[in-house]
Amino acid sequence: MKLVLYPHGGSGNHGCEAIVRSTCKITQADITLFSASPEEDKKVGLDAICNVKLDHYPISRFSLQYLKAVFQAKVYGDQTAYDRIHFSPVLTAAKTADYMLSIGGDNYCYGVPTFIYLVNKEIRKKGGKTILWGCSVEPESIKGGMLEDLQGYTHIIARESITYEAMVKNGLKQTMLIPDLAFQLNRIDLPLPKNFIEGNTVGINVSPMIIGLESNQGVTLQNYIELINYIINQTDMQVALIPHVVWSHNDDRIPLNILYDRFKDTGRICMIDDHTAEELKGYIARCRFMIAARTHASIAAYSTQVPTLVIGYSVKARGIARDLFGNEEHYVLPVQSLQKEDELVQRFQWLQAHEKEIRQHYQAFMPQYIGKLNELKTKLNELL
Repeated sequence: MKLVLYPHGGSGNHGCEAIVRSTCKITQADITLFSASPEEDKKVGLDAICNVKLDHYPISRFSLQYLKAVFQAKVYGDQTAYDRIHFSPVLTAAKTADYMLSIGGDNYCYGVPTFIYLVNKEIRKKGGKTILWGCSVEPESIKGGMLEDLQGYTHIIARESITYEAMVKNGLKQTMLIPDLAFQLNRIDLPLPKNFIEGNTVGINVSPMIIGLESNQGVTLQNYIELINYIINQTDMQVALIPHVVWSHNDDRIPLNILYDRFKDTGRICMIDDHTAEELKGYIARCRFMIAARTHASIAAYSTQVPTLVIGYSVKARGIARDLFGNEEHYVLPVQSLQKEDELVQRFQWLQAHEKEIRQHYQAFMPQYIGKLNELKTKLNELL
């Protein structure tokens, strides 16, 4: 089976890396990954499990290809000529692939994904089959150009029920509800750093993205400060600051370093360096609790049965928590709703009080939930 994965922003986002690794593991297919940043993927070793290629063809303004695109745009009104040349590596691969898997999880959550629309349209013109792979989509966005594009997928794999129900409601009957593939991501346990006590450490992840979405300026970081104060002064637990995205334009280490500098002299906190997705999962799995802003940091915790609170901002956090626990009330704190500095502490106290029952629920529920991922490989084999 030959599969092509696109569009992939690079493994500086370890959630993107986790999706690729888990796809390779579950499908065991011949996989080509088209990436905007192959150097990031090679740094974490993805080139050892799939064929990593640059997803675009650099075009000089003085090249024949560029002049041809300008001519087609001005004379024939073909405004996509440049992009067809620019993304020709992906389009060419569609000729020999069994399926083109549109990955990324939430690529349809941030505005209009015109690049994806264009590539999908051209792939389908060539007879290529496209699958939307492990997605979350805001229900109110499914209309117009997005709905038209979604209708062209052979199959849509929704990773949580809110997206699944919205897809079906909009007539997209080719939709399946399957958990995020990263629930089956392997873990690698590296030696623990100083101040990290296995089974008695709170993992904390915060991102610039959620800070940018707060409605009350400064309240997000202040909530994290109050939480760490509470953990240090009112419990015997340690704190581990865990980044999950390290892109220069969106780097978790920036706010995490602010927290580390504030509390480093307590002897109760450590900063985890950048690692692969599997290695980060190894650290998260050895925490007692996890407070996560990044979706795949939370998935690493859920899948290893760590009681987790997500500081969420979109449908994916709500949908995954709802599917796991029946509701998201105590498991997701929308960053947009934060107004007071002690709200995160209050939610964490609820998590503490219900630790035993959460762990019991994990033990009973998680094996069959993660087991649903076995349907994906079976389904792909049935389609071929």
